[in-house]
Amino acid sequence: MRHRLVLYSRVDCCLCDEMKTVIRQVAQRTPVDVEEIDIDSSADLKQKYGEEVPVLFINGRKAFKYRLTARQLAARLKTTWF
Repeated sequence: MRHRLVLYSRVDCCLCDEMKTVIRQVAQRTPVDVEEIDIDSSADLKQKYGEEVPVLFINGRKAFKYRLTARQLAARLKTTWF
């Protein structure tokens, strides 16, 4: 199964950069489609996520906020609840 990942982030965010790196690592081994959305591009997204970035959704469900490891992401992608 190919998972859809949506990452809400912002420019110059060290936690966002860390999460992007982890996603790239896992994407080398697991088929995923990744979309990155800059929350600063929309007032609605800024209000909704504010300082909560990075936030990662997997198949439309919030899965991680702030930090994750490659191991955690790979394990979550193997679960059936997504």
